[in-house]
Formats: sequence, structure tokens, C-alpha cells
Amino acid sequence: MATATPATPATPTLRELTVRGILLGGVITLVFTAANVYLGLKVGLTFATAIPAAVISMAVLRSFANHSIVENNIVQTVASAAGTLSAIIFVLPGLIMIGWWTGFPYWTTVAVCAVGGTLGVMYSIPLRRALVTGTDLPYPEGVAAAEVLKVGDGTEGVEANRTGLKVITFGSVVSAAFGLLANLKVLANSVTAYTRIGAGGTMFSAGLSMAMIGVGHLIGMTVGIAMLVGLVISFGVLLPIRTNGALAGSEPIGDIIDGIFVHEVRFVGAGAIAVAAVWTLLKILRPILKGVTDALVSARDRRQGQVVELTERDIPFPMVVGTVVVMLLPIAVLLWDFSRGTVLQGHSAGIIAASLVFIFVIGLVIASVCGYMAGLIGSSNSPISGVGILTVLIAAVLIKVVFGRADSGQSTALVAFTLFAAAITFGVATISNDNLQDLKTGQLVGATPWKQQVALVIGVAFGSAIIPPVLNLMQRAFGFLGAPGAGDHALAAPQAALISSLAKGVFGGSLNWGLIGLGAVIGVVAILIDETLTRTSRFALPPLAVGMGMYLPMSLTLIIPLGAVLGYFYNRWADRTGGDVERKKRLGVLLATGMIVGESLYGVVFAGFVAGTGSDEPFALFSGFGGSLPELIGVVAFAAVLGWMYKRTRVIAGSEPVSVKG
Repeated sequence: MATATPATPATPTLRELTVRGILLGGVITLVFTAANVYLGLKVGLTFATAIPAAVISMAVLRSFANHSIVENNIVQTVASAAGTLSAIIFVLPGLIMIGWWTGFPYWTTVAVCAVGGTLGVMYSIPLRRALVTGTDLPYPEGVAAAEVLKVGDGTEGVEANRTGLKVITFGSVVSAAFGLLANLKVLANSVTAYTRIGAGGTMFSAGLSMAMIGVGHLIGMTVGIAMLVGLVISFGVLLPIRTNGALAGSEPIGDIIDGIFVHEVRFVGAGAIAVAAVWTLLKILRPILKGVTDALVSARDRRQGQVVELTERDIPFPMVVGTVVVMLLPIAVLLWDFSRGTVLQGHSAGIIAASLVFIFVIGLVIASVCGYMAGLIGSSNSPISGVGILTVLIAAVLIKVVFGRADSGQSTALVAFTLFAAAITFGVATISNDNLQDLKTGQLVGATPWKQQVALVIGVAFGSAIIPPVLNLMQRAFGFLGAPGAGDHALAAPQAALISSLAKGVFGGSLNWGLIGLGAVIGVVAILIDETLTRTSRFALPPLAVGMGMYLPMSLTLIIPLGAVLGYFYNRWADRTGGDVERKKRLGVLLATGMIVGESLYGVVFAGFVAGTGSDEPFALFSGFGGSLPELIGVVAFAAVLGWMYKRTRVIAGSEPVSVKG
């Protein structure tokens, strides 16, 4: 993909961190967070809110005087931080499912979200220099958001702005329209098939998502191929082996294959991610330490009166460290209050101390890993639930060892305590997964880092206040599948169900560590291959991307590499035809951006209708139109529309721009 060039640094006269921007970000947060909580509990997926927030911000602030690109960036930063924090729903509902909570205590839930999210912001600050300014990670959504802001601001010339806006709008409208047609049931937006291989079986699944094509275009071929390798390992090798002999009964083949992928194969992928994550951390440890050193030097220079460029000013490092240390006090109080009045009272000092160390140390580790994964593949597609699985596993093992022998009543309480402690750590993971993406956007539009970091903390506060009532609303209206008293329309909350089962497996001794160990071995092999390739050739096989390809559903891991292939051939066309090659590639990036924007905005609208009507299919006109025909229509339409979009963009890119500066 084309490498975006950072904009000219913001000057002091530009309005950036403003009251109106913060309030607008808060309003957008209310809508997007509610939509994300509902969709996450329903199907286990959330959508990135940065790009839709940027589009809405530009539309609103355009009517005000003295608006600027960096002020719009603050709005999307607030909204995206809060929207991302909604991924806390991947853990907290587990406390309902095991029968420990009957609802979500407002102030306790607010505090869990707030302290975890604030730690995530603080941990991501020194990582900015290591993973944003000091690497060439693609940051697909961060780059896409920056392109949207630049085009909307019109800072790159009147004609260039007009052409870029035309391409983004084109991609957005077509992407949203395709999603609407799928929800009208005119065509299918996914294709799934199951097949037998000997005594076992596997599946084929492709989500017909324009946004995933856009993400693939932005991340490039190297990551795309690595994900494809992971897909082949999971669905071409592991799934047929794990289903061997399991398909002989009367249960539908699809249910068996889906169940074995979710409950067995994904754990192998989680093991691969764990090893790859540790290796990635070791490799980036040096730039992380350099980032910390640079932050200390910058803080010292500012104290001594030296002028530090606006685009290099972070929140001072001593303040970051102080905030992290101070946050440990409310975390200790939360853990103590959680165990008070339970069978753990009087025996909780050791596990509280161990949990504090765990949150402090593992929080920094997962902040680094999640930030790297977001830079590699994007926040929306980063397997944050995989990190959650590993976090709960490590926390459960640590707490079990520290507490020692426990009876059945204490084991149940320890499962709940583990989920509660892991939820705080998960807040660190979700925010760091998103923050570096936002800071990349800020780097590309010339924002002031410390102002953006303050906006991130404000976004965490907004999200923390909104999430508990939305969770309680969902609990009262639907309940959670598997929880006591759940009805027929209970929300699945798949990640929370899986994570709570994991915690129970550790304390009950029923967890299959062999699957995670197998994944670890595969991860080591991927690391060795990657190191060999990078030292002996121009190729690479990022092990973390391989692990993600193993862990994520095929519906994602098949379409993202397809987008990478389309982007590769588009860029080859730009190189071959000559002329203003960078301009042509940039328009390809804008097309990919438009596809992400359109589907994201449409997803917000659709989520609102789903929540408002209580129907999973509020737009369905042809609900009886099922079977293979809609899938065939969907595949043909998807391929035809993609071909048409790229062809039209090539025509636009091939035309000579009029050189007019605005």
C-alpha cells in the first residue's frame, strides 16, 4: 500500500482540544457504544467507530467557525476510545452466566471500565514512539481515518480534494448499498458450506464484506498471505483431524464442525497467538524501551525550557507513571470489595496482591501486543477475544496457585474473582488496541499527541458511564444464553460464554492444555520460518498474523487476503502505467477507505433499527428467500461490484488532475 506522508505539523492557532469537540464526541459515543454493546452481545462482533465518527464530526463542525482537521481528529478520538471500550462485554457478562451477579452494579461496572481503560491509555503513551512513529506498521484504520479527515478538510488542493472525496463517497455508497441489499434479503452477504474429508470434515465460509476487502487492501500482501497460511492450517488440517469420527451421529454436520472449531481449533489458534505475541513483544522490547527513554528526554527538555515540536509532545512521562501507580489503589479497593462478604473473605489478601501484580505487569505486555496487532491488521479485525482468552487463562492459573486448595464453594468464588480481575486487564487490552490506531491518525494529520491522549481518557470516561445501563438493559430485555433464567431470545455473548467456561475449566481441572500447547508448537514453527525468510529473502511470514488466521473465523480470514490481492494488483497497475504513481495508489487507498466507511456507517444505522425494533431482520423484504440461490446471487454481485469499483477508480486515477490549490 502507499505510505501516507505526515501532514505539516499543527500550528498553535488551530483549534484542537475544544469543548464543542469533546461534547460532540460524547454524543457520538452514546450512539456508537450502545450499538456496539448490542452487536457484541448478539453475534460476538463490534465495529470500529473512528471513521464514522470522523465523517459525522466533519459534517457537524463544518457549520462552525474556525473548525480544523485536528479538532475533527479529537472528536473521532473521543468516540473511538469509548466505542472500543465496549469490548469489555466480552468478559463481564460471564459473571451473570455463572450466576454470581444478577445485574451489573452501576458504579462497580463504571469503575472497572474506567480504571482499565485509563491504564490502557497510560500504557499506550510510551508505545507511541515505538509502534507508531518508529515502525512501518500499516495501521489500516488509522490511515483510513486520516485520509477521510484530509479529504474532508480539503488541505491538499481543490481538485485533489474533489477527486479524493469523489472516490471515498463512491466506495462508501456502494459498500453501504451492498449491505442494505443483503439486509433486504435480495442477496446473501455470506456463503457457508460444509464438506466431509474422509471420516472428518471441514467448512468453507466467506463473508461478502466490502469493509474486509478495504482492510485487506490497506494491510498488504505479506500480512494477507500469513493470514491465509493460518486459515489453511486451521480449516485444511486441524479441523478435518479434530472432526475425525465425530460426524457419524444424527447431529447436523454443520453444528458439529462449528462446535469443534469454536471449542477446540480456536484454542490451538490462541496458543499460536500466545507464542507469537511473546516473540513479538521480545522483538519490540528494544524500541519500547527507546520510546520510554525518548519520552523522558522530551519531558526533561520541556522542563528546561527547550521547545519540543507540537507533534512530539506526549503527556509527561512522570505523570504517566504516577497515574499508573495511583490507579492501583482503586483497583485494590475494587478487588477487596468484590471478595467482601463471600467465602473468600479473610483469604483474599494473597490473590488481591497477585492480581495487582498481574494487572500491572500483564497489562503492559498486552498493551504492547494489542497495539502491535492493531497496527498489523486493524482494530476491528484484531483478535482481541483471543487476548482475552489468554489473559483469563494466565489469571486463573496464577490465582489458583496463590490461593491453593479450594472447596467447591471457593472454586466458584475464585472463578468469579478471576473474571472480575481479568475484566480490568481486558479494559487495558481493548483501549491499547485502539489508541495507537488513533495516534497514527493524529500523526498523519499533524495533531498534538498529549491533547489526543487527554481526549482518549475523556473518551474512556464517556464510555464507562454509558456501558453499564446498556448492559443492564440487555440483561433485563433478553438475558444471556446459559445464564440462570435466560429465555428463548437470550443473547449469545459468545466470548463471555467461552471465557467463563475457560475459567471454570482451570479451577475444575477440565481444560485441555494440549490444544493450547499444540498451538504454541505451531507458533514456534511460524517464528522460525519468518526469521529464516526475513534473513535470506525479501519475503516474510508474520507469526502473529498466522495465529490470527488460525483463530479468526474463515469468513474474515478468507476475505481480508482477497482484499490484499486486489490491492496488490491495483498497485502493480499504478506502477506499470507510470505518471503520478503515488497519486494513483493514494486513490486506491481512498477507495478502500470508502468501503470501510460505508459499511461502518451503515452498520451503525442498522444496529439502531435492530435495537429499536427488537428484530434481527428489520429490513427483510424477502425473508423466505433462502437456500443456495441468494448465495449465488451474492457471490456474483460481490465479484461484479468489486470489479466495477476498481475499474472505475482506475479510470479516475488515470485522468490528469487539474493543478489548482485551495
